[in-house]
Amino acid sequence: MSTARPVIEVRVPDPPSIAGLRFRRVDIDADVDGLVALINACSTADDTEMAFSADEIRHDFAHKSNFDIDRDVVVAELDGGIVGEVEVNVVVRDGIAVHSVVGWVHPDARRRGIGRSLARWVEGRSREVAATWPGAEPHELGAWVDSNVADGLALLESEGYRRTRYGFMMTRPLSEPIPDAPLPAALEIRPVVEADHRRIWEADTEAFRDHFAAPERTEEHFQGWFTMPNLDTSLWRVAWDGDEVAGSVWALVWPEENVKLGLNRGWLEHISVRRPWRKRGLATALIAETLRMFREMGLAEGALGVDAENPTGALRLYESLGFRRHKTGISFRKSI
Repeated sequence: MSTARPVIEVRVPDPPSIAGLRFRRVDIDADVDGLVALINACSTADDTEMAFSADEIRHDFAHKSNFDIDRDVVVAELDGGIVGEVEVNVVVRDGIAVHSVVGWVHPDARRRGIGRSLARWVEGRSREVAATWPGAEPHELGAWVDSNVADGLALLESEGYRRTRYGFMMTRPLSEPIPDAPLPAALEIRPVVEADHRRIWEADTEAFRDHFAAPERTEEHFQGWFTMPNLDTSLWRVAWDGDEVAGSVWALVWPEENVKLGLNRGWLEHISVRRPWRKRGLATALIAETLRMFREMGLAEGALGVDAENPTGALRLYESLGFRRHKTGISFRKSI
């Protein structure tokens, strides 16, 4: 017989004076449905085109690096309902320990000081973690906000965060012609099998070391990817040169999200080519093959994310293949 965990209230800086409001630790078993409702309400109001399930939120909490769910998450509760949440975990990027902040405030509870209190709490928590960090890396807060989320942008900038980078979500209708782009000679696409997961992961990790602020991947990252709810690696397109992984596209389709958002979309994630196989048309071939697969599945569009200043020329490549900017996101940092 399960019993509810005791409520552990949390003192946050500058809490707003709102009757019935309290800040507390998260209880994932009791709170997961409330978190789903909160995040999806924010996504609808902000037009960020995301829809999460309870399984996805549980999985995300279970596979964050340098994260303690009992200390690194706070929820804001008003009259028994969750109206805000913030969480933070540390990822080392380019020699900097980045305290990655994710937060939400329900559209009906915004502009009342809840978000500011959560932001200030998470900064204090990050300073505590930085004080006992075993490495010598400098520490920064990091956050990502879509450019159309005006309240989020204003909050971060008023709290001293600086804009550091831009990224684009790009989409491409599958009704448009898909180029014929054969694989380079001697390469072949093979089905993904579990025995190759580690080699595919390591090849992708190597390729992404050339990208801006590439994270130092941990075992948690690996386990998180290969245990994602609804993951179907049969959709991945992985090119091999003998026993070497030359490049890959990790294709993802989220049917439940598509239904909730009224979309018919497939995602091209982790588009990567290792250095020895670049400049030979491999990325183009893998992307074209993925788009054809999506079209055969009856999907209407492909989507991907890209760093606006990607040094490998990815943005130009995607544009040449018919992708167009759909949304813009902004990366923020703040030294601590």
